[in-house]
Amino acid sequence: MRMAKANHLLPHEIFFGAFLIVTWLRLGSQFGFLNGDAVLYFLLIAANVISGWFYRNAKSSLGQRLALLFYPIAMNIVFVNMKTAIPKLHPGRLDTFLQRIDQAGVGTNLSLRMEPLVHPVLTELFSVCYMLFFFYLLFSLIYYYCGELELLKKFVVGLFTIYGLGFFGYSFVPAVGPCVAMREQFSVPLAGWWFTKLNSAIVAAGSNGVDVFPSLHCAISSFFLIFDYWHRRWRFRLYLVPCVGLWISTIYLRYHYLIDVLCGFALSAFALWLTRRVEMEKNTDGVESTEESLNKSEQSYP
Repeated sequence: MRMAKANHLLPHEIFFGAFLIVTWLRLGSQFGFLNGDAVLYFLLIAANVISGWFYRNAKSSLGQRLALLFYPIAMNIVFVNMKTAIPKLHPGRLDTFLQRIDQAGVGTNLSLRMEPLVHPVLTELFSVCYMLFFFYLLFSLIYYYCGELELLKKFVVGLFTIYGLGFFGYSFVPAVGPCVAMREQFSVPLAGWWFTKLNSAIVAAGSNGVDVFPSLHCAISSFFLIFDYWHRRWRFRLYLVPCVGLWISTIYLRYHYLIDVLCGFALSAFALWLTRRVEMEKNTDGVESTEESLNKSEQSYP
């Protein structure tokens, strides 16, 4: 069955596209539109337009799936590019700003407050939970891209709305997190074993240096969890406990501030609301189409 084609821009097209355009304009206005980073974003904008056209004009479900693949590909390109592009736009880091928000809200930094709980067993456990996010993301993309087309559309709408808005956060509020910015304030090291070392190595190699606000680990994992609860209950049951561990690990392992986590959950809630709206609009369009066909049938009788 083919996916219903939208006659208007979908939410993820708006938010992810807006991020690409705004970042292109920022880079171009400051460093010239022939600058390598600006050219990259211009090409991504062009590819976004082409993928949208191809999605709406594809003659098969395979063509539509291929068009929607633009987003995970572009997301990975942008994430890596931010490591060099964002420091050009915003040389400083805003960790102090995020620390002040936490201070105003709860009176301290929660990672510091959790120091008395630090133990090698807990560090190893939370490292596993944090590391599982990468597999959760990969397998969720594969699962939904290979599944039902209508479900894939809603999945893409929510997930890449999160990435579009989340990347805005990375680009305007770049930060490195408590583990780096507050390193001297911690007196208890996060000692663990094999998984702790592996997770630390993955984060060190994979971070782009600005990926703190908002917490996309919390935003994306909570989006997956509720989306699975709506559509694939078995996945929800499978990932529920690791997801809760993941959320705690963002603070325990000193990767995020409380405001990052809260904004991540808020971003997820917004994306989930959008997926519901898309579903409701599709159902409304279906009802209208049925009514139109009935009216035409009635008019055909003498």
